[in-house]
Amino acid sequence: MNPYLNPQRVRAALRALDLRPTRGMGQNFLVDPVALAAIVEAAALQPDDLVIEVGPGLGVLTWELTRRAGLTIAVELDKRLAARLRDEFAGAPLRIVQADVLRVAPGELLAAAERQPPYKLVANLPYAITAPVLRHFLEAREPPDLSVVLVQCEVAERITAAPGDLSVLAHAVQLYAAPEIVTRVPASSFYPQPAVDSAVLRLRRRDVPPVEVADVQALFRVIKAGFLHPRKQLGNALAGGLAALGIKVSREQALAALERAGIAPTRRAETVTLAEWAALTHALTPLLP
Repeated sequence: MNPYLNPQRVRAALRALDLRPTRGMGQNFLVDPVALAAIVEAAALQPDDLVIEVGPGLGVLTWELTRRAGLTIAVELDKRLAARLRDEFAGAPLRIVQADVLRVAPGELLAAAERQPPYKLVANLPYAITAPVLRHFLEAREPPDLSVVLVQCEVAERITAAPGDLSVLAHAVQLYAAPEIVTRVPASSFYPQPAVDSAVLRLRRRDVPPVEVADVQALFRVIKAGFLHPRKQLGNALAGGLAALGIKVSREQALAALERAGIAPTRRAETVTLAEWAALTHALTPLLP
C-alpha cells in the first residue's frame, strides 16, 4: 500500500519540514486511495513510459509513477520538498528537478534527462497555476501525448465546456487536445481540505488541430478581446476589447469582420466556436498588428 496516503504520516512529514501548507502554493496533499487509483488508471502507464510530474509534494503520486513508468521527471518548486523526495526515492527511476515549472521548457526537462518524446504529463496540479501549466505544456514544441491532471472541478468543467459555456481557457486547451473529465474528487480527499471539489482531467493531444490558423497568437488575441466583456453582445464588445489590447479597430470594421466570418453581432463570446474565432481572426487579419 502507498505509504504516503496516511494522513498521520503526511502531518508528521510537514512538521519535520516545518512546512505549513498554503493556499497560495496550492499545497493540498492527496490522501484518498480511490482518487489516486483513478489518476493512475487514466494515465495507462507502461514500463517504458516517460512521465513528467508537476508538484510532487510529499510523493504520493510519485510513489505510484516510479512503480509503473520507466522514468519519472518530477518538478518541485519547494526546496525542502525536493530535498526530501531525493532522500525518500533514492534508487528509484526518478529525476527530481527543483525549479519553477513555468520557467523550464518541457524540452529542457527532457534534454537534461537525456530523453526524447513521447512522454506523459501526470500531476496533482496546484490550483493557482493550473491554466498556465496546461498552456505551458500544450503549447510547447514538445507537448505531452497524454496528460492526466487533478485540477479544481470548476476548471475541469470550463476546459471541457461546449458552445454556450466556452471560455478563453476552453479554447486554449481544445485547440491542442481533446479533454474529458474522468471522475470527480471530493474536497475530503485532501489534507488540508480545500474549499472546493476537484476532478481528474484527461487530455489526449490532437495529431491535427481542429482549425487551421496562420498565427495562433493572433487567434488568441481576438478570442481574448471577445471575452473582455463576456456579458455584452460581440457587435458592441469586440471593438472595445481589441482596443484594450492595443488593436485599433472601429465598430464598423468589427461589425464587417463579424459579418464576413458569419457570426451574428448579437451573439456573445461564450457561444462562438473555435472554428468561428478562426474565421473572425482571418477576417480581421488586415487590421491586426
